[in-house]
Amino acid sequence: MKKIYILAIAAFAITLNTNAQAFTDDAESYDLGDMGSQNLDVWGVWSGSPNPAEDIDIVNDFSSSGTQSLYVDDSGIMDVMMLTQNIDAGQWYVQFQAYIPADRGAYFNIQGETENEGAGAGGTGVFNSSNLYFNQGATNPGVFLDELTGETEQYPEDEWFPISIQFDLDAAPPTFHISINGNTVNDDPQPFATDAILGGLDFYSIDTNNELYIDDIIFAEGSLGADDFNAAVFSVYPNPVVNTLNIQTADAVQNVTVYDVLGKVVMNVNPGVVSPSLDMSSLNAGAYLVNVTINGTSKSVKVIK
Repeated sequence: MKKIYILAIAAFAITLNTNAQAFTDDAESYDLGDMGSQNLDVWGVWSGSPNPAEDIDIVNDFSSSGTQSLYVDDSGIMDVMMLTQNIDAGQWYVQFQAYIPADRGAYFNIQGETENEGAGAGGTGVFNSSNLYFNQGATNPGVFLDELTGETEQYPEDEWFPISIQFDLDAAPPTFHISINGNTVNDDPQPFATDAILGGLDFYSIDTNNELYIDDIIFAEGSLGADDFNAAVFSVYPNPVVNTLNIQTADAVQNVTVYDVLGKVVMNVNPGVVSPSLDMSSLNAGAYLVNVTINGTSKSVKVIK
């Protein structure tokens, strides 16, 4: 399986500290079909070793960007671990695009500590959330359910929509907050159920009605903020950029940090003004992750130069 580490386009990892990694993945670097020799720093399976039957599939039926996405089928066998390397401190978030066809369903849960933290990593049965359903039992189309709290939220069928989860690992116990299509599910952050470690997300083929497509995944350090990364927070242009990247905002930008494909910080500025411009003329051609912080809220976007 080819693995091309391109920022925000491929399954790429940037080391933020000795205990955790950030990554993005939009499936464009993988061959169609079984993920096979997947990026084992990001993907594992419940059984804890590479297993094609449990692996997520790479398909081109639907995509949020590019031509490919990741797919969890209705076999009842797929059990895919999106690994976050057993983090135990800080503010972190995961966001991704999801697509669920009409009348179909999906499932995931938030995992505590996982085995091995990398190659061949798998589940240990440590759940830090309850069961999280889309159209549970094929009886509630268009409805997301947190089984523990009973709280629900609508999601659109037959179209891509964002799922965001904010983690506060410094809280005691750590908490998470889920947003579906820009709407917060729980009024209050939910405490981790079992331990104080974020091991990852488990996407399971829960039943014969399961059909989930995933794309444009971002896992990074930072805070989602109350607006849950609504696109109106800021925009960047032009993209691709030649020399100057303009960041359009309504409020002053506190910080802009730019990472290259190896996760190295190549630029870090504190503009302190509304709608700043960033001089990227000294950077080489390539892909970059631009992390923008406004009012304590951080969001990362891909920029091509």
